[in-house]
Amino acid sequence: MNLTQLVLASHNAGKLKELQAMLGDSVRLRSVGEFSQVEPQETGLSFVENAILKARNAARICGMPALADDSGLAVDFLGGAPGIYSARYADGKGDAANNAKLLDALKDVPDAERGAQFVCVLALVRHADDPLPILCEGLWHGRILHAASGEQGFGYDPLFWVPERSVSSAELSPADKNQISHRARAMALLRQRLGLK
Repeated sequence: MNLTQLVLASHNAGKLKELQAMLGDSVRLRSVGEFSQVEPQETGLSFVENAILKARNAARICGMPALADDSGLAVDFLGGAPGIYSARYADGKGDAANNAKLLDALKDVPDAERGAQFVCVLALVRHADDPLPILCEGLWHGRILHAASGEQGFGYDPLFWVPERSVSSAELSPADKNQISHRARAMALLRQRLGLK
């Protein structure tokens, strides 16, 4: 597939910058926010469903190929929660409230049972009714700490222990995180599928 630009189904400037850096210079990402401020209802029950839904919505609004990212944290002990509800786990009260709720849910759980993974699903559609979306999944395995650590990143990064670096995700530099994160893994697969060097 020969693409020179894609619409990213997100109004998040940080996500746009991060994904553009991972995608490289050969494809320009544009925010759906350039075209519309309306956010679709994420009615899917999985990361895959929500990523496709957001990509189709962006393609319909812009009349261009669209890329969507749906990601979150899945904690083993909690049966995969907060999962697709990661960003609104504490009723939309923000990162600090989400982290506090997660720590409370795991307060007496030993390290061995605190396994978790960050999940990212990227969905690329050529047009709104594309019957064959390109789907790429990235998983980043770690465990949930007992207290926040680190100042970098956002979301659950201060609680996510990265075994291969022996630090929390919030203690990684942005450049290092962009090499090993769930989003980086999904994007590496997408670059392969698109034939990007």
